[in-house]
Amino acid sequence: MFIIPAIDIIDGKCVRLTHGDYDQKKIYNENPVEVAKEFEGAGIERLHLVDLDGAKAKHIVNWKVLERIANQTNLTIDFGGGIKTDKDAEIAFNSGAMQITGGSIAVKDPETFEGWLEKYGSDKIILGADCRNEQIAISGWQETTNLNLFDFLKGYIAKGVKYVICTDIAKDGALEGTSVDLYKKIRSEFPDLHLIASGGVTDMTDVEALTEINCYGAIIGKAIYEGKIKLNDLV
Repeated sequence: MFIIPAIDIIDGKCVRLTHGDYDQKKIYNENPVEVAKEFEGAGIERLHLVDLDGAKAKHIVNWKVLERIANQTNLTIDFGGGIKTDKDAEIAFNSGAMQITGGSIAVKDPETFEGWLEKYGSDKIILGADCRNEQIAISGWQETTNLNLFDFLKGYIAKGVKYVICTDIAKDGALEGTSVDLYKKIRSEFPDLHLIASGGVTDMTDVEALTEINCYGAIIGKAIYEGKIKLNDLV
């Protein structure tokens, strides 16, 4: 299982939110490049980089941060937040992203999202499936839809999606454990899917639990920043 630390960006700084709430923001480092280098130094190979300003503005904002991290490390970066148009996707890839994540766009503008799958290939495009009580949530989690998570996944797998980041919003940033049961359910329903678990990973027990159910990757954010999980343990 790939260990994928997260860096969330607001105003060019490394922050974390709780339950996706912009009013519950904590700045951890003014310089995200430093944080990325620290991850790389510990043997981490992948990075989940989220443009929270972009998610709110509905277009890519912090692509310069992506560019700096891509130029100054060898991390494999997946980038998300505010990628709404072909131009945004182009900027992200040109700035050094190896993969891009589309969540809201896959709900609101499936035509564009499917166009990316066709143009870049399914290895480059990650479907963001953020949910609350198994219902898809979009727009930086400000909006819950009436789309069922499993129907949503099924539809896009049929269209060639191979990679999914699934975040249970109730767990995100709360340091209360991860949604192992939900991920287990997804794994049994879609065994060939590259499922990346996100939200709520609090300690090494959570990491081990996700490994046991064969998740493709686990995104870890606040637990690292708050010192609940040491980079040395992850190595």
